[in-house]
Amino acid sequence: MAQNLKSWLLLAVLGLVLLTFYQLLPILTPFLVSILLAYMGDPIVDFLERHKFSRTWGVILVFVLLSLIVLILLLVLVPMIGRQLVSLYELTPQLIDWLQGSVVPWLQAQLGINADASSLNKVKELFSDNIGKTTDFAQLLLSQATASGLAFLGWLANMLLIPVVTFYLLRDWDGLVAKLRGLLPRKKEATTVQLIAECHEVLGAFMRGQLLVMLALGIVYAVGLMALGLELGLLIGLLAGLASLVPYMGFAVGITAALMAGLFQFGIDLYPLLGIVVVFSVGQLLEGMLLTPLLVGDRIGLHPVAVIFAILAGGQLFGFTGVLLALPVAAVIMVLLRHLHEQYKESNMYGQPSESSAPVHPNQVEQTVVCDQSINESI
Repeated sequence: MAQNLKSWLLLAVLGLVLLTFYQLLPILTPFLVSILLAYMGDPIVDFLERHKFSRTWGVILVFVLLSLIVLILLLVLVPMIGRQLVSLYELTPQLIDWLQGSVVPWLQAQLGINADASSLNKVKELFSDNIGKTTDFAQLLLSQATASGLAFLGWLANMLLIPVVTFYLLRDWDGLVAKLRGLLPRKKEATTVQLIAECHEVLGAFMRGQLLVMLALGIVYAVGLMALGLELGLLIGLLAGLASLVPYMGFAVGITAALMAGLFQFGIDLYPLLGIVVVFSVGQLLEGMLLTPLLVGDRIGLHPVAVIFAILAGGQLFGFTGVLLALPVAAVIMVLLRHLHEQYKESNMYGQPSESSAPVHPNQVEQTVVCDQSINESI
């Protein structure tokens, strides 16, 4: 009776925690981002500590490094992406003309498809009427962000809160981990620590491995496409790098978008199109032969379908916060399910192995071989 009461009490506490978490979702995003940043930065700070730096100075050096990266992104990469987005917006009417004049007639002639292109005219008129209003991408973003004063202030407060929370979490990370370990039940400490270690290995492989693979592929694709002279090369390359979160999706999305952009820009010119194929083939070879084995290995173990489902489910249930947590939570659930499967195989519920799966004695194997030989001779 007492054991059942404890179990029900534990479930009630867990349900209360989940309900509280759900109610606090609007303000949890900066804290979750800070936890992820602190988790990724802790090994670097530990490395600096081993080289005679204090914990505080190690955190400061990591912050300086992150600040430089963010500054480079803001000053160089964001304006370039903004210009390419504006170029894409301005090229859309021409792309619609190309679809109406070349692609739709080809489909009608070659495949017998009765494609109606009249609906594309409305889309073309919509883009043509608004092109003059989107020449300054930064001004457009600022006007949209400041449309609601309270929303903009809330977003700005969250952005300023992330570095502050990350600094304190990084500085006190080891102490927080030690305190959490001290709260574990003594009888279950060894098992819990083992599970946490497995989760840490999987999360580390994803957070510090898969993200680096995505970044490297995005750079390879973007640099290669820009070297070919593709106008939207940077945008398509970074999009392909982000889509590489799911195996082979980055390659499929990137090469499809790049070939369409190449056909629109270069026409049926063989060499630029072959160059696009070569860029994505080189990226795929680098991912399979160098980047993934070196940075990730086989420690994640998430099936591509599970990755897609986790991202969609996280976004559906918890919005942007769910997307941030989808894959880390899926990796942890995978480790827990693997542990439960091992316990199930060892439990009485699973039972004894069936006769078909029972080990065969060597004498039985010899008798079977002799019998088969005699049958073959008789035939």
